Amino acid sequence: MRQGSTLIASIHTALDDTELVRFEHDLIEQIGEHRSPGVIIDVAALDVIDSFAALTLKRIAEMARLRGALTVIVGIQPEVAFTMVQLGMGTGNVPTALDLDEGLSMLADQGRGRGTSTPPSAWGPTT
Repeated sequence: MRQGSTLIASIHTALDDTELVRFEHDLIEQIGEHRSPGVIIDVAALDVIDSFAALTLKRIAEMARLRGALTVIVGIQPEVAFTMVQLGMGTGNVPTALDLDEGLSMLADQGRGRGTSTPPSAWGPTT
């Protein structure tokens, strides 16, 4: 799905490793096809994010960055955030937002600042 030039990818159900890799591949291709400068990955429907899923989300963000797109992960549920922290998992330097609106706002703010050397870690809190 797209909103303006931003790609929005929602994960509605837990994906196995093969499905996650397919999701990763498809999303990276969509970035080029739509020339999207921003990507939002909505994980609000997930009640579990395992270590492979967390690593895949980080990889997607890095590949998107290499293709010229900024990535924000939105909708991490409180229980999921708690478990991820307890297990030492996180999103690294990939910014997160509470919901889709906040994620779109983050990308819009960053888009206005393009051309500056502001690293993603300076966008705000990450998990």
